[in-house]
Amino acid sequence: MFITDPLTILLTVVLCLILIFYNKKKTFVNLPPGPKPLPLIGNLHIINLKKPQETMMEFSKRYGSIFTLYIGPKKMVVLCGYEMVKDALINHADDFSDRPNIPIFKDILKGYGVIFSNGENWKAMRRFTLSTLRDFGMGSKIIENKINEECDFLLDKIKSYKGKPFENTMIMNGAVANIIVSILLGHRFDYQDPKFLRLMHLINESLRLLASPMVMMYNTFPMLCRWLPGGHRAVLQNSKELLDYIRETFPEHRESLDINDQRDLIETFFVKQQEEKSNNGLFFHNDNLMMLVTDLFAAGTETTSTTIRWSLLLMIKYPDIQKKVQEEIEKVIGLKQPQAEHRKMMPYTDAVIHEIQRFSNILPINLPHATTRDVTFRGYNLPKGTHVVPLLASVLREKSHFEKPDEFYPQHFLDSQGNFVKNEAFLPFSAGKRSCAGENLAKMELFLFFTRLLQNFTFHAPTEAVLDLTPASGLTTPPMPYDICALPRQ
Repeated sequence: MFITDPLTILLTVVLCLILIFYNKKKTFVNLPPGPKPLPLIGNLHIINLKKPQETMMEFSKRYGSIFTLYIGPKKMVVLCGYEMVKDALINHADDFSDRPNIPIFKDILKGYGVIFSNGENWKAMRRFTLSTLRDFGMGSKIIENKINEECDFLLDKIKSYKGKPFENTMIMNGAVANIIVSILLGHRFDYQDPKFLRLMHLINESLRLLASPMVMMYNTFPMLCRWLPGGHRAVLQNSKELLDYIRETFPEHRESLDINDQRDLIETFFVKQQEEKSNNGLFFHNDNLMMLVTDLFAAGTETTSTTIRWSLLLMIKYPDIQKKVQEEIEKVIGLKQPQAEHRKMMPYTDAVIHEIQRFSNILPINLPHATTRDVTFRGYNLPKGTHVVPLLASVLREKSHFEKPDEFYPQHFLDSQGNFVKNEAFLPFSAGKRSCAGENLAKMELFLFFTRLLQNFTFHAPTEAVLDLTPASGLTTPPMPYDICALPRQ
């Protein structure tokens, strides 16, 4: 006779899940310490789901620089502080170089692209990405000129406001996005182009929702949450729309393809696709291309544009620092166009840019890693596939490396003589084999956009505006939307 009573079935399922949870927990012997989990929900009841990095920082004070959390029945090992993060990502890079299986990203990316893929596919896509970025001028005069050309468009747009207040999110997103778009698609968009605005909206909204409680629940209990309303549904729909747009650009690129002169990454990929036909399209197929372009479009836009928005907010908050940067620009560059080579002659500006990145802390929880095999690390046993989270916030705000970790203090990167000094704990781009592939491009963008903006404008808040340095919630932590006034200096 079969049991058909719904309550009995539900209780049976819950009991089975509890037994599975405890049996799995017993197999994970000698894990790092951590708060005691509850059946099914793990530690979800004691985690600030809107700002989990704050909970993790508190736990590090209690359990040390490596501890275990349970997100539902899934275990997660958190790494805190420079020494611990460096030991895992650099000293034991091969052991910590995988990505875990996260349902929302598996649904979107299917294991393709470069950010959330693993194994040989990841190696092939990362090699291709790095070589293509170099070929299209990353770190050279080619991309420097492209950035300065985009700066001209940005400056003209800001001048059009004639000193009146404006909200800068979409403008800064557009300027930065056009750099990576030119590499990926071979052209730039007008800032008011409806399609461009739509694409940036899709990315911004998805990055915000990816850190929402509902997406976290979906990643924990995908089968239960799949058909429920919530942010996960919006992320999946946004991703489909973005992928559809990228796919629609392929025919035009194929028609104009010149195997001896590729205009952009898509055409370069198509050439590799033809070369790999003999290998049955193992890596260079259209699905991988769609996911790769999506990865680079999102990553190449959000982080840098968010940092630039933080830079302007902080210059408004600290006008004396803004003035000192402008004085150094006048001394070293004058009215000439800033070039990347000027950076080494501008220690104060360089220190301010580094401090903006440190203080803004736009990726407080690094993208998750996973162990590639059974690992013994710092005396603990981490089974293959263990979900590992480097807490970058704990590195960038570590008091042993930064004198005033909770303050905006450019002297963190200056010696007593005013010379720029590196700080080993400065890891906004992460470290090791999964570090940001576009780090050099981002550094050049930050320097050129920042110096061009402060060379041409003095920024201040509208009258009676209250400046709020509280970051918004999301996968990244942008500043809250704010109005800004830009007064021409020339």
